[in-house]
Amino acid sequence: MASVSARTVFEIVTAYATGGCLFFYCLSALGLASFFRCRRKQLSLTPFPESQLPRVSILKPLRGVDPEMWESFCSHCEQDYPEYELLFGVSDPADPAVELVRKLQARYPQRSIELVVCDRILGCNIKVSNLVQMLPAARHEFLVVNDSDIRVPADYLRKVIAPLADTSVGLVTCLYGGIAAPTLGSRLEALSIATDFVPGILSARLLDKGLRFGLGSTLAFRRRDLEAIGGFEPLLDYLADDYELGRSIAKSGKRIELSAATVSTFLPAYTLREFLRHQLRWSRTIRAARRWGYVGLLYTFGLPWALAMLLVARGAVWAWVLSALMLAVRLAVGLVAASVVDDPLHDRTEDGQLFHDLWLLPLRDLIAPFVWAAGLVGSRIHWRDNVFDLRDGRLTNVK
Repeated sequence: MASVSARTVFEIVTAYATGGCLFFYCLSALGLASFFRCRRKQLSLTPFPESQLPRVSILKPLRGVDPEMWESFCSHCEQDYPEYELLFGVSDPADPAVELVRKLQARYPQRSIELVVCDRILGCNIKVSNLVQMLPAARHEFLVVNDSDIRVPADYLRKVIAPLADTSVGLVTCLYGGIAAPTLGSRLEALSIATDFVPGILSARLLDKGLRFGLGSTLAFRRRDLEAIGGFEPLLDYLADDYELGRSIAKSGKRIELSAATVSTFLPAYTLREFLRHQLRWSRTIRAARRWGYVGLLYTFGLPWALAMLLVARGAVWAWVLSALMLAVRLAVGLVAASVVDDPLHDRTEDGQLFHDLWLLPLRDLIAPFVWAAGLVGSRIHWRDNVFDLRDGRLTNVK
């Protein structure tokens, strides 16, 4: 009798967990629908008259050379936008990225492109340390910060600046997709971004009735709104500086908008081990930034919960029906999310890359609980060539 009771308990737990995953995927579908509505609304508006488009400073902190960095830089120089400047910041004048910036200046002499050498290390987060030192060189009120490996479409600036015509908006951010290298680890990373990260962002946006954080793919804001939260300096030791910047601006009473633009990041040729290490870093980052959100990730592990339910229910018809329904919604959400962030420029990559890799989704889903469990404990993370301890979202050097 005791074993029967234990099995019944496990049936209930796994059935509720699988149902919870179904609810999350339905919520993700609603989040996607909401994003499409908002994107259509943004694209139908012209808040800044052409003659009044504000001048923009784009700040790109650099460290080392990322995959396809040259193409990413060029996409920023080919914007359909009247007046903007590009500022690149390095902490080491011998950084290999400097050569690319010099090459960019020669290729686009009509563009205002400046290299800022940030010779002070102000905190553990070198990116933010560079931003603090780059900001005085920026000439304009409207600022855009994005990661060094981000590639953008030609109408990027127009789309990310447009919502800032509303003074109640304090920050604009973008969804992004990963362009994978041929390795398994890189392809799993791109799939994770499209089918887990993007639906998670849109679900949080729906539940919180708006975004309360930013994404490193794009942070567009006014200088005065940055100054109102104390500038970049409070973020110097945070790992998730983009998240914290958005949270601080939201706390100041300003809204955060998701742009109609989507951008791309070129992913390194991760081995499976490197993929797992990167996923673990993200897991510990999420745990530090959104503790309850991290617990909620339990309801994103649809396939593992469904397999456990089928096992303890001994293949009961109701378990197969619930599993099939949950997995169908999971796949549908994955397909739609992939369509949102799959490489918008379709150059140098196979058209519809993410759709070709959807067969890897079960493998990714089976790996996810183990990464989550590893992220639940420990605080050590690997970030570029450094190792840090992560405590309450802040970094301390290990070596």
